[in-house]
Amino acid sequence: MSTLNDLADTIAQRAKADPDSSWTAKLLAKGPEKCAEKFGEEAVEAIIEAVKDNREGLIAESADVLFHLLVMLQSRGVTLEDVLAELEKRQGTSGIAEKASRPKS
Repeated sequence: MSTLNDLADTIAQRAKADPDSSWTAKLLAKGPEKCAEKFGEEAVEAIIEAVKDNREGLIAESADVLFHLLVMLQSRGVTLEDVLAELEKRQGTSGIAEKASRPKS
């Protein structure tokens, strides 16, 4: 998991960089909506590779998904630690029970 933590740290550092010098800073400067859109694009690309049963493509697109998820989280001030803490809270609970316990929206 340290690679993902390192990536999250790098994204947090790049958030402070000049958008002309960093893709991450440039994306973040476009705002949370653009970050979310880019995450969605990458997720769709990963889905396509999974449907095509393209292992290498799925691996590459999954890396893009994780990167853009972390950028999207950064854009909204959510840390990887916040997400990991939520996952830890859910450990030992079945997915069905966890979903049923969520407030109805």
